[in-house]
Amino acid sequence: MFNLYNVPLIAAVASWFIAQLIKNIDYIIRKKRINTERLFGAGGMPSSHSAAVCALSSSLAVIYGFESPFFALSAILALIVMYDASGVRRAAGMHAREINKIKDVIEELEGEERSGIAGIGEINKENIDEKKEHLKEFLGHSPLEVFFGAFLGIIVGTLVSS
Repeated sequence: MFNLYNVPLIAAVASWFIAQLIKNIDYIIRKKRINTERLFGAGGMPSSHSAAVCALSSSLAVIYGFESPFFALSAILALIVMYDASGVRRAAGMHAREINKIKDVIEELEGEERSGIAGIGEINKENIDEKKEHLKEFLGHSPLEVFFGAFLGIIVGTLVSS
């Protein structure tokens, strides 16, 4: 029988949603504008990925106990996700930021060449008129963002499952 009432799943989704909502409210307060990507996008405070996996893990701990294989599996998953968020994805976001700076300089040089100001020679003329897209910079999290996401997830997972 198909049952939609899955407490650990509800805890994880609720925690993810709350984290995304917090990020969006914070963005609106700081920037004085709405950005729908902040509602669904990665990065920022708190980490919604960390919140979701920690809510799942804490929910399974409450329901089945810390000695259950369900908790063990979800705890390892949570550790991997949090390590990835604060390590690999954070580094990728930092790289994207630097690549975007390089792209901006290239576009500026191409504009100067087009107007005849810069005497820098040929700069990839076939790409001059193309619109350059920036890479996404909000990919990973600082350790503090991961910590608060994990904290939020543990609280939500425990409350939903109790």
